[in-house]
Amino acid sequence: MTTSARWYALYTKPRSEKKVEAALAAKGITVYLPLQVTIKQWSDRKKKVQEPLFKSYLFVLIHLETSSTAVLQTPGVVKFVRIGSETIHIRESQIDAIKLLLSTETDLEIQTHSFQSGDKVLVNAGPLKGLEGYITNTKGNRNFAIAIEQLGSAMCLTVPASYLKAIS
Repeated sequence: MTTSARWYALYTKPRSEKKVEAALAAKGITVYLPLQVTIKQWSDRKKKVQEPLFKSYLFVLIHLETSSTAVLQTPGVVKFVRIGSETIHIRESQIDAIKLLLSTETDLEIQTHSFQSGDKVLVNAGPLKGLEGYITNTKGNRNFAIAIEQLGSAMCLTVPASYLKAIS
């Protein structure tokens, strides 16, 4: 039985994400390392640097049965992300959501209080159109969150309420 390639999350040694990405790409493995631009300040200067969005994690698109050994033998790779004894795959829509969120530089803000914390919403306008998430309260602001359930993480950004539609 031939199955299609799936996305899997890898756990890497600390600060090894970019080296692991390069090593896996050199092996011909499709790899995705979400990077965000941050400003680092030293005593004499500031500099924009790209840092991993998820520290010590990256994603690979592989056939687990045939490629897991090559991935695990790559220097800097610790293990696949698992739940119990099962290696879990990441839905392609979640990878696409991460890419979409990182491609937007707009800082959007909710102007109304018509949503409650925990409400499931659909973005029906703007650059994130079609994405689903949950409303959360963070530091008094209402944010739209895209949850990456398999990693136990969430990506949050503020979206105008006019862009949101409550769904059940």
